[in-house]
Amino acid sequence: MTSSVTSSVTGSGTGSVTGSVTGSVTGSVVLGPSGLVVDGEEKALLCASLFSFRLPREEWAARLAQVRATGYDAVDVYLPWNFHELEPGRWDFTGRRDVGTFLDLAHEAGLLVVARPGPYICSEWDGGALPAWLTLEPGLRLRQAEPRYLARVREWFDQVLPILAARQHGRGGSVVAVQLENELDFFDCDDRAGYVGALAATAREHGITVPLVACAGQGDLVGATGGVDGVAPAFNFYPDDRSPHVEAEVRRYADLVADRGLPLLVTETNRRHVTLRRLLVSGATLLAPYLQASGFDLGYTPSVGNWGDPGSFMTHDYDFGGFLSPVGAPRPETAQARVLAAVVRTLGPALARGVPRAAPGAYATSAPTSASPSCLGLDGGGSLLGVPNLGESWAEALLPVDAEGSATVEVALPPASCLLVLRDLPLGRFGAPGTLRLSTADLVAAGPTGLELAGEGRAVLVLEAHDGRTTLVELAAPAPGAPVRATARAGDDRWEVVLRHPQDVPGPGESSAPPVPAGDVDADPAQDATVRVTDVARAVRLDLPVRDGRPEAYDLPPASEEVGVHRGRTHYAADVTGAAALLLEGAGDMVDLALDGVVRPTLARFGATTVVATGGASRLTATVETWGHANFDDARLPGLRAGSLRGLGRVWSVAARDDVSAHWSVGGGEQWAGDPAPLRTLGGWSSTRVGRPVTYRRSLPVDGVRHHALRLDGVPGAVDVRVDGARRTVTAEDPWLHLAPGEGADVVVTLSHTPGALSGAELLRLDPVRGWQVEAQPDTALVGLAARPAPGADVGLPLDLEPGDEAWFDVALPPGGWSLWFAGTQVRVSAFAHGELLGRVWLDDPAAPRFSGGRPTRLWLPAAWNEGGLRLLVRATAGPNRPQLARLRTVATQE
Repeated sequence: MTSSVTSSVTGSGTGSVTGSVTGSVTGSVVLGPSGLVVDGEEKALLCASLFSFRLPREEWAARLAQVRATGYDAVDVYLPWNFHELEPGRWDFTGRRDVGTFLDLAHEAGLLVVARPGPYICSEWDGGALPAWLTLEPGLRLRQAEPRYLARVREWFDQVLPILAARQHGRGGSVVAVQLENELDFFDCDDRAGYVGALAATAREHGITVPLVACAGQGDLVGATGGVDGVAPAFNFYPDDRSPHVEAEVRRYADLVADRGLPLLVTETNRRHVTLRRLLVSGATLLAPYLQASGFDLGYTPSVGNWGDPGSFMTHDYDFGGFLSPVGAPRPETAQARVLAAVVRTLGPALARGVPRAAPGAYATSAPTSASPSCLGLDGGGSLLGVPNLGESWAEALLPVDAEGSATVEVALPPASCLLVLRDLPLGRFGAPGTLRLSTADLVAAGPTGLELAGEGRAVLVLEAHDGRTTLVELAAPAPGAPVRATARAGDDRWEVVLRHPQDVPGPGESSAPPVPAGDVDADPAQDATVRVTDVARAVRLDLPVRDGRPEAYDLPPASEEVGVHRGRTHYAADVTGAAALLLEGAGDMVDLALDGVVRPTLARFGATTVVATGGASRLTATVETWGHANFDDARLPGLRAGSLRGLGRVWSVAARDDVSAHWSVGGGEQWAGDPAPLRTLGGWSSTRVGRPVTYRRSLPVDGVRHHALRLDGVPGAVDVRVDGARRTVTAEDPWLHLAPGEGADVVVTLSHTPGALSGAELLRLDPVRGWQVEAQPDTALVGLAARPAPGADVGLPLDLEPGDEAWFDVALPPGGWSLWFAGTQVRVSAFAHGELLGRVWLDDPAAPRFSGGRPTRLWLPAAWNEGGLRLLVRATAGPNRPQLARLRTVATQE
């Protein structure tokens, strides 16, 4: 028999929502000026990003426990739509996709949860979690209040929101907020209110009663929320940690939301605690540094993004330097996490209700510091001043002892730190006597018996007794494991004071602090004598095919997604007899071409138009692998657009080429009043008009029947082009315009004049290449091949291969967890274990793009997935060097 228990959960702008929930408990979540108030407890919250989909299920509980041990109160959890809808209509919430169990484990660990179901999440994840097949539907427009897209979103929300609703705080879970969308202010949305309003209405229909939030990526509050009632704005700040202007910017947003009766919620920011402290004293009541707990993009799940020049491939090693490495190793910053968590815990509601203000002249220092320091007025008396040292060397600061400033104290500022200076704090709230008039060390605990402080340098305290008498206490800098103790007296009052090194501050519920590593072993594991480092000497080359599907005939080359390859590879072949050159439009991500069997360097240009000379070849073959879909929306390259498809793209035979650099009429505004306008070469014009708009215009020799492509040489960044009145943009990264039959009778190019820019133009006449054989090889097919038993022959490392070679290898490994470090030249390696792709590396190839995120040559084999070894798929690429897998080094991560 079950019982019904009333659950009262208050959401932002919605009032109190009460309902009967079987087997739940009563609880409340209120979003007010002091932040997210859970069961009436007002407290600034520290929140670490931790993503179940970037970890093996076997690691979930341990990683959650590691976060809780730092003192962080919460985790923010993305839920990627395309991780659970594997193909249209096929859903999976089991095994590593069992997000309900992950949320239950977070609750058991004592962590609150900010759930982020999107539908778009970014997170440098494949397509930002939007399924790759969405844009195959005619008329569907991503992230818009558009019926077809909203219908697909509702299907996702119908699956995921019940999981969240059942695990809200007050219903037996710990979900205290739900974020809708993600950084919508970066995206061109036609009807923000309609779109966000539709998401919010669906969330409420599914029983989400906790506060709804929407985060602004570039500070546009209404751009992120649509101004929808009941959807609270949150903000993502990613400043330079050394910028002196952080405090003033953050205070501006704290004031902005305070005028609406709301708190400053920082849903993403930098990892370093020096910056988190600066945000805290500037008014943030939720601090959620992005990716304090790193992980791995297991499977074919990284994205391509706009972090490079302009594009990059995200590494499988997903790491931005948070306090837990991708393999779960703690980093030195864990000590700073425990200290800041202890400060927040100790000051409690007084800190959460604090009001920030500028504090000019509050201290003096020669160190690089804030241009406008922040001081947080604490509720109930006292203040907390931030004193940053933004340099990399120890420095000194002078602080007034009292409000009159008649005396000063000199305090040490560690490198890259922010001292939190307490003033005038009544100690009665802790059961201790008197007032703490000044403390230059972090207050990490307080009680009737005394005060516990933390700091790396010497500290000064000024304590005032009930009768007004004061005492100044100077404490020497503590060493790890050697706290400094003192007894302070003033009048009849007495305080026991202890100053600990930050490494000695325990987490919640701990009697002592765990050891802090001296450095990041991931950075150079071979230098750490405490871990096992081994070079693999032998492998087995397997007699196993690299593909075993059947090609199908197509008139034109389909996109990978059109043949069911949402992740994986697609193989193409066609007769190109008679074509002197081919034009490829939109090919990506990794395109391995061969002409009559001669392998060419890999193309990985994010869909930029490319001309390939055939050399008289008659047969084109191509293997196109998807690294990932764009997680952002960048107009500079086709493959970086949101919803862009993968595959070989459009392939054309170049039938003719015309130089169209000359005979452009030039308009310079008030420069000329004459008619007709001057007729000049494209780009040639007066240097007296630098920076002013100039327009070039002409008709092109198009035949009205064929397709054409226009290339503009020397594009300076981007130029505006109108083709027969329709506006387009051409960028330096992809300076081509495709002209359909009949287009190009009137072309107008407008740009801000720069001498030497737009150095010429060429028009190509195109004929489509027809008659294709196409073989789909989705990720499931590749993983299936990797699991197939096969005989083989023993070979030694290094492995030498010929361009275009591709083969399977088995590598034996002893039990335990391993970091896998690869080295070589012009090879791509995919590593498989436990029925999964661990990840891919691309070694020393000039054709490779920039890699972002983590370490591009490292993968991870978790201990629970180690079944005795690895299976490697190694592909040799063409280029200036001989392909070779030179080394596989294994570094122990778990025993």
